[in-house]
Amino acid sequence: MPDPLDAAAFVHTLRTQEDTDASLVHVEALEARDPVIDAFPNDLPPLLRQRLGLLGIDGLYRHQRAAMDLLNAGANVILASGTASGKTLVYNLAFASEAIADEKRTALYVFPTKALARDQLRQVRDLRLPQVRAAVYDGDTPQEERPMIRRNANLVMTNPDMLHRSILPGHQRWGDFLLRLSLVVIDEAHVARGVFGSHVAMVVRRLRRLVGHYGGHPRFVLASATIGNPVELAERLVGQPFSSVTDDASPRGEKLFVLWNPPLVDEDLGLRRSAVTETSWLLRQLVEEEVRTIAFCRTRRSAELVAEFARRELPGALKRRVKSYRAGYLPSERREIERKLASGELLGVAATNALELGIDIGSLDAALLAGYPGTRASLWQQAGRAGRGMGAALAVLVAQDDPLDQYLVNHPDDLLRKPPEDAVIDPDNPYVVAPHVACAAREQPMRPDEVTLFGPAGELAMERMVADGELAWQRGLLHHRGRTSPHSKVDIRTASGSLYAIVDEETGALLGTVDEGRAFHHVHPGAVYLHQGEQYEVSELVLDRNVALVKRSDADYYTQPRHTTDLEVLDELDVRDRDGITTIFGDVRVTTQVVGFARKSSMTQDVLDLVDLNLPSQTLTTRAVWWLLPQPVLDRGGITAAMLPGAAHAAEHAAIGLLPLVATCDRWDIGGLSTPHHEDTGAPTIFIYDGYPGGAGIAERGYRSERRLLEATFDAVRDCPCSHGCPSCIQSPKCGNGNEPLDKPGAVALLASMLGRAWG
Repeated sequence: MPDPLDAAAFVHTLRTQEDTDASLVHVEALEARDPVIDAFPNDLPPLLRQRLGLLGIDGLYRHQRAAMDLLNAGANVILASGTASGKTLVYNLAFASEAIADEKRTALYVFPTKALARDQLRQVRDLRLPQVRAAVYDGDTPQEERPMIRRNANLVMTNPDMLHRSILPGHQRWGDFLLRLSLVVIDEAHVARGVFGSHVAMVVRRLRRLVGHYGGHPRFVLASATIGNPVELAERLVGQPFSSVTDDASPRGEKLFVLWNPPLVDEDLGLRRSAVTETSWLLRQLVEEEVRTIAFCRTRRSAELVAEFARRELPGALKRRVKSYRAGYLPSERREIERKLASGELLGVAATNALELGIDIGSLDAALLAGYPGTRASLWQQAGRAGRGMGAALAVLVAQDDPLDQYLVNHPDDLLRKPPEDAVIDPDNPYVVAPHVACAAREQPMRPDEVTLFGPAGELAMERMVADGELAWQRGLLHHRGRTSPHSKVDIRTASGSLYAIVDEETGALLGTVDEGRAFHHVHPGAVYLHQGEQYEVSELVLDRNVALVKRSDADYYTQPRHTTDLEVLDELDVRDRDGITTIFGDVRVTTQVVGFARKSSMTQDVLDLVDLNLPSQTLTTRAVWWLLPQPVLDRGGITAAMLPGAAHAAEHAAIGLLPLVATCDRWDIGGLSTPHHEDTGAPTIFIYDGYPGGAGIAERGYRSERRLLEATFDAVRDCPCSHGCPSCIQSPKCGNGNEPLDKPGAVALLASMLGRAWG
């Protein structure tokens, strides 16, 4: 086994290197923390105490004991604490205690990913309790094994997708299990946010309805990373009252948290070395020291590149000990990587957030974060994958050329000392609720009072579908009248319609999927697509079959789509006036058309050529926040008519980049539009809208926190060292106009004026 990591010595080595010292923006020492241990509950079965003793567990952390006491009192509980704080043990003990007393009791564990379910199965089996018959029931479960699981298992582990598509539609085969259901667990509940969280909330309501139909009365346990609103999230997801446990009495070793800003390579243009390049360099340094390291990457593409770049510079023996890991790999590939990482066969893994969650990958020494992961909850989850127990650890956040990343590395208190964000979901989104009402009626005809489970949006959806003939009342019950099941039309991971399959045209292999709302942007004809380190080019997008056909490519460029956007204001839901600025929150209709793409050099990022496309337009009805910019505000900032288009466009880009500071989202979840004159508002206007039908609560959170958002946006643009604008402040990787026009000085003046300040 390699020696333990000396994090301080590694950071000192980085400081002494002339070309890297400037990148060490901030080093925060997080002190070690001793555990606080309480006794087991008095009614914990002796057999369970014995099994825990064999695992070296002779007590519970104080927060574990508090959660157990609440559960024993009959409460629903959300346990929100840090990585490796023992949340899993709480619900395992809760059900094991019941199963020992009565083997006919059942439990349903819902995990966000297949990999996490199979990892948790190992932990349950470590208790070696014959009374607990656990099994995973998901899309990877062989068909021939499924009847036996339904008959024999009293603990079933699944995911929301399988619950939606298989278990609930086939509930007649699960009748005995649902009757005896005493515990429902939703693990990693903080992941259930945005549109996915809204879908999960509907799936849980359908589950509660069917459990009630069979006579079951389960308690709910939710486990989450530390978030700002655990009780609100739990009650929105489940629709029942909850108690929370938010203290963390688990041990923690000393950790150095480093903020790393890649060096400028062109001061005038503000260009920095990429976070991918810097992360791969740091990964190589750590692997060469035989430090077990995970590098978290924002995208599948960057995970592939970080691993590949690190391998290129490593000697042969170490080269084989670095892999990439992401969703989309075959289950066997993922499990083999997990096993090798946990055993120490692998020293370095570059992963998407698929490994952020609670999969047991052993005790790692270092965690690299290639870009801010979007929320403080994810930041601490990812950083927490290093240094389990009392061992020392290192975490490094490598900033991207992105307004939010640059703001945070230059404002470490905002990053490291502010409380975690709220997890935002909207269980009243009509675009989410309506298809689940149809699914519920298909599963079991509904009584009138059951429709209220889905809230006011459910009742409105029911009335509309009755009028359209999709639902019908018969003998006092609401029936689904369609010939086909509505379940297959609902993808709970998105509100953007069906999925496009990405298929290798030579082998017919399925490489991955992309949702309909993003397909034209990511797998349009000619797009470059990466999978497992291999580069592909999209040769054809088959619209009537939802298939993108790809072929291998060795091109030395990447592609960036170009699109046009039109926006129509439908309704103003709330209006606020401040400092001569009118800020509005409301409903909008956005029409987008991908009209072409740019080929850009992988080395220099120069545009090599532009290619036209002829793809259909896409329409999105969603929610937005927008600012009206009347003439007095423009005059206060000295914004001329010639400056206005570039200034507003630059301010829009920067505000989109900073919106994740106040809402749990990714900039790819958001769209924007700025115009010197909008037909519906009659004024120069900046719009920011949710990229999902019906909205996801993101624009609303931006509206509520608009002052803080504008202050941070102003600071980020003003303080960026570039001369004319760069990816760290006003340029956007998703701009459909190729980042034209942009006016950085104009944006600073405009943002100052929007904040009520004279400028210039």
